Amino acid sequence: MLYGKEHVQRYQETDGEEGHDWNNTTTLLLTTKGRKSGKSYTTPLIYQRFGDDYLVVASKGGAPEHPQWYQNLVADPEVEVQVRGDRFTARARTAASEERPGMWRVMAATWPPYDEYQQKTDREIPVVVLERVT
Repeated sequence: MLYGKEHVQRYQETDGEEGHDWNNTTTLLLTTKGRKSGKSYTTPLIYQRFGDDYLVVASKGGAPEHPQWYQNLVADPEVEVQVRGDRFTARARTAASEERPGMWRVMAATWPPYDEYQQKTDREIPVVVLERVT
């Protein structure tokens, strides 16, 4: 997470006027359903557009395990997304092996530490594609 609850709250209250632009990059809010609890969890994530879709990276700073939000969307790929004032339902999927390299380059260009995070862990850090449903 970036700022955690405060980031999410300010982003939601201001339609992204506060929180969208962060550390020379951009963030969206991703809401997943807890795979065990069933509760909604909202996480601010760095993103980039990729055609009509949005890309985010399940890096967790290069930790050995995937972030909770990623595990949640694997269990239930229907998610809610907010980009500035635009709120929509999306279907989340992990980038396929043949499309991941190009998508990874896009994300590493917007947040160079992603390459360092990948070097810190044995797991392949997933690139997640968010495809608008509504």
